[in-house]
Amino acid sequence: MSTFKTVMRRILNLPEPRSDKGATTPLPDAPPRQTATAPAPAAPPPPAALQQWTDAAARLQAQTPEQPRPAAEPAPAATAPGAAPGRGTAEQTPPWQIEDEKSGAKFAVKAGRGVLWGVVALAAITGVRSWIWTPEPTKQAPVTVDSAPDYPVQEAQAVAARFARAYLGWDEADPQARSLALARDMPKGADTTRGWNSKGRQEVLAAQPGTVSLLADKHARVRVDVLVKSDALTGDAKKDDAKKDEKKDDKAKDDKAKKDDKDKKETRPAPVWMGLEVPVVQTAGHIVVTGQPGIVGVPTEGPSAPQPSAKSTDLEFADKTRATAEEFFTKYAAGEPGSVAAPGVSIPALPQGMTLGALRTWTVEDGSGTDRTGTAVVTWQVGGAELEQTYRVKLTRVSSAKAERWQVAEVHGGLAP
Repeated sequence: MSTFKTVMRRILNLPEPRSDKGATTPLPDAPPRQTATAPAPAAPPPPAALQQWTDAAARLQAQTPEQPRPAAEPAPAATAPGAAPGRGTAEQTPPWQIEDEKSGAKFAVKAGRGVLWGVVALAAITGVRSWIWTPEPTKQAPVTVDSAPDYPVQEAQAVAARFARAYLGWDEADPQARSLALARDMPKGADTTRGWNSKGRQEVLAAQPGTVSLLADKHARVRVDVLVKSDALTGDAKKDDAKKDEKKDDKAKDDKAKKDDKDKKETRPAPVWMGLEVPVVQTAGHIVVTGQPGIVGVPTEGPSAPQPSAKSTDLEFADKTRATAEEFFTKYAAGEPGSVAAPGVSIPALPQGMTLGALRTWTVEDGSGTDRTGTAVVTWQVGGAELEQTYRVKLTRVSSAKAERWQVAEVHGGLAP
């Protein structure tokens, strides 16, 4: 029991009780008690445990400043017989005030401190500058993805070339063959005989598809160059025929002279190139020819090209290696380039029937190291004619314990670097 009382005193912050258990301390503000006229029997003393709490309350009330009382204060109730003096007043107005502890406020304070320290730690790690000035994102190079073209260019070229071969080739002895060939690449139900009078004979020797010009709504125009050979007479032969018609009344010439004159002037044309532009369209996953094509001219010469830049040459080195270049081209035409090529290099031989005419010029560009590049202009004897051609030759230095020499590592036609 004494342990419980000690714990309660410490919780309520009450002073320790005095050692004199029998003495009682009247309350300073207690009003005077009214005594009865008749003598009352003496009240028995209160128990010792209750007297300690009463004395502690009296001392605490003596230490507290006196509060002003209202003017009309009701008289204290009479002490019941047998009650301890001052007990009723102490029980009605306790001298202390108990406040409940608010646990939620303490938790909020602790949580706020934790958040504040977290912000400080984050600022130390990431830096305050990154909060104010946001760094620009790094620009990544666009990824190039190879994808198939939207329009089937190769299929369009193949269809146009096949159609051009059928369109520009005809034979009056077999017109049905041309119609069947055209029907393969034209829409269903199209007239394949339209545009030809079913006369004459012409043969297609080659058809080379070219540029595909894309138009709207999956339409395109394909350029095809066609090499044809016709049985028609040349312009000179036609003019001769006209002159002969004018001389029908001339009976002085014999039949033999007329025949010789005809054989002399009447010639067959050589194969010629002509252009054909074919309109096509992509439909149902296929390419078809949409209508009649048109014959166009073929350029007689190509556009101008930039001249290669002149490079400084090493004359001394060119004189030193001229014999090496000449030996290589001789073996090159003879079918034995490997005998003079650098070790580990494989160079295909030229076709049979070619013979080196001469090494016209041999120049080597300025440079250093074990690899040098030169330009050779040679003439070939082939097919009864002489052709002049240009080659780019790469030389590499081959060293051994006894000697050092230059040999051919690469050879390419033309002046392209």
